[in-house]
Order: sequence, then C-alpha cells, then structure tokens
Amino acid sequence: MRFRFQPPVQLSSSGHHLLPLPTPPPFLSSSPSLSTCSISHHHRLMFSTFLLLGTTTPMTLEKTAVNLLSFWNCHSSSRCTSSFGIAFDIDGVILRGQNPIGNSPAALKRLCHDYSGNLKIPFLFLTNGGGTPESRRAIEMSQLLGVKILPSQVVQGHSSFRSLLNRFENDFIVATGKGEPELVMSEYGFRNVISLDDYASYFDNIDPVAQYKSWKVRQESNMLPFSMKSIQDVSLDRVKAAFIVSDPVDWGRDIQVLCDILSSRGLLGGEEEHQPPLFFAADDLQYQAAFPSERLGIGAFRIALESVFNRIHDKPLECTVFGKPNPFVFRNAEAILRHIWAFSCHGNAIRPEDEDSSSHSFKTLYMIGDNPLVDIKGALQAGHPWFSILTRTGVFRQTENHPEYPADVTVTGHLTRKLTSTIVILI
Repeated sequence: MRFRFQPPVQLSSSGHHLLPLPTPPPFLSSSPSLSTCSISHHHRLMFSTFLLLGTTTPMTLEKTAVNLLSFWNCHSSSRCTSSFGIAFDIDGVILRGQNPIGNSPAALKRLCHDYSGNLKIPFLFLTNGGGTPESRRAIEMSQLLGVKILPSQVVQGHSSFRSLLNRFENDFIVATGKGEPELVMSEYGFRNVISLDDYASYFDNIDPVAQYKSWKVRQESNMLPFSMKSIQDVSLDRVKAAFIVSDPVDWGRDIQVLCDILSSRGLLGGEEEHQPPLFFAADDLQYQAAFPSERLGIGAFRIALESVFNRIHDKPLECTVFGKPNPFVFRNAEAILRHIWAFSCHGNAIRPEDEDSSSHSFKTLYMIGDNPLVDIKGALQAGHPWFSILTRTGVFRQTENHPEYPADVTVTGHLTRKLTSTIVILI
C-alpha cells in the first residue's frame, strides 16, 4: 500500500511535504477575551505546579487551578499575553461517550474568567473524532461540560479537509462515516458532495446483503445537493475523490462500494484505471468510548479496506491520511491558538495592521491525551513548543511510560467505580 501522512502540497526548505495551514475557522461575535498574564520570568518557579483533571479525590483540578491562576494573576506584567496554550483530546480524556470524566467540567471552567466562556488560558480540543460540523460539536460540548466552547476551539480529524477545498470544490465527491459526513463537507464549502449512503441507494443490488439489514441505509438529505438527483445523474457522474470523514457504520457495504469506485476511476462499470484520490480524516486503530475496553477506529477500517482492495487488484491502494499523529495537524492547532489569542486581544476582528499579533509564539503548548500512538507520537514529532502529557483515563493504562513513544509526563490514575486520573502540567 502506498501510504502518505499528508498530501504533497508544498515543500519546506528541508524537503518535507507541508500541509498548508487552513484558514482559521470563523469566530463568533461573542468570542473569548484572553487576559492571561505573562509569567515568562517566573516560568521556572512553577516546576511543581499541578493541574488535576478528573479525580474523585478532594484534590481536583478545580481546587488546584485556583492556586495556579492566582499565581499567574499576582505575577502579571501585561494583559492579553499567554506564554502557553493547551490542546485537550476529547475521548478518554474529557469525555467517555457522552459522560464527562470526573471533574473535567469544573477543570475547564477554571480556565475561563466566567461561565460565559471568556478565557484565561487559550485552549482547544484536538481530536481525531468527528462526523458532525465543528459548530454543532461546539454546542454539544458546551451543553455537556457547562463551558462555552466556540467552533474555533474544536479541531476534528476532518477539519484538515478544508485545505483540499481549492482542489475539489466543484468536483463530484463521495463522503462516508458516522454522523453527517455530507453536511460536514458541504459546510467546508464542497459544492458537489454526496454521502456514500445516498450514493449506494441509487444502484440496485450494489449491496448483495442489504435485504438482511434491519437498519435504514439511506439518509434523509432534504437540505443537501443530491436529495433530488436522478439515478442517471449519479450513475453517469464520475467520482473525483472519496473522503472517509469518520468511522463508517456499515463496513461491508462501504468496502464493497469504495472498491467499486476506486477500481473504476470513479465511474461504476467503467474500465480500471488509476484510482481516484482517497482521504482519511484519521487513522486511529483503537479509541476509548463508553464501553470499558477500546473500540476499533477509523484506522481499523482503513486496514480492512486495504486488505480487501489489495487482494482483488494488482495495484496497491493509495490513500492520504490526516489527523493526529500527523505533525502538521499540531502546527495547525498552534496557528489556531495564535489566532484565538490575537482575536481576543483586538476585539471583534483581526485588523490587517494587527497581523503581527497573530505571530505570537507560545513558549509551551501542552498536548493532553490518552493514546501514545496518536496524541504523544504527534506531539513528539511536532517538537518544540509541544509538551506531551499522557493520561491513564482511556487507551493507555500501563504502569510505565510507553516504550516507543514516551510522554514528557505520564499521569498516575486509578480505577474505582469511575475511572479517574490526574493530569500534571509542569510549567
């Protein structure tokens, strides 16, 4: 299999392929206002400062963060300056399924000035999950956590698909995965997208075992472009690219239809030629959901599709993978944090004359995650200023640090009736 972690968009001076930074998501009028104090000259004094997230013991992040934030306020030298930012993974760190882990809501509230969401510390959520637009996920997380979360603070695996808009904006593309993959791509600006559910429904007998499935296959897409398309329109239109937006629901059907598309140059029944581009939002083999043990992720689906495709075709499957641990995703997250900081300092808009403000450099960016192969590997590959913190609240539960991708800090957690953890941030 020809496997790439990022598309060859541009080359740096070192010859590495670079994923261009996407245009920062539009900020809401009620954006956060950062007023974190600059503590660069006190940085070393904070070596033993701890933020505790999710514990069920009395020493929680909610309690300890008060002391930390008081220290920052007492040693402030200027307002609207932050020497560091935080990127939280979601599944297995902040949430387990739809349930907050421990005291994570109280922990996040301590990073804000008040319950309206005005920030003391710039933070965002960096997750390989997805399936819904960032705007909708921000609303859901705000309700679950009791903290105002902006769309700009939610970076999902498929968020990087925005960088492909110029390439495929008007092309006929197929998107699949749980949730609403067609809506996700449409909101990014892709004008000619159809979900694989809808695409398959236009072809009789394309799924030979459909009659044995009890669930509804075709989605209702009244507001989306292909809801009124005729079968002739779809069957004669060549698919220019396929996007795996999130974990597919019907693996068997999706593997079959994707093999049809990828082996016929995007036109079912056509002659086999070079395959259309295939993009994965992420490549997690496993992730922590509500079930006690890990669940197979989008990476497992990639392996299954690759195995089948390579067994029935002479040419190996080609694909491009986004999401963590791609180091360029971490570069994107850093850029978004800088824009959040700059926007918060200059009001309702970043003016052209304030462009230099968006070049603010963080001394440290903390990646807090539960998966060594995704969160920690990505932070290590991204390098300075990223500092990795590995929790034992999700995928990782070993006693010792991960041998291949060791985190800068591992967090000792324990299992009670609720899984708990302590997150340590060494300032």
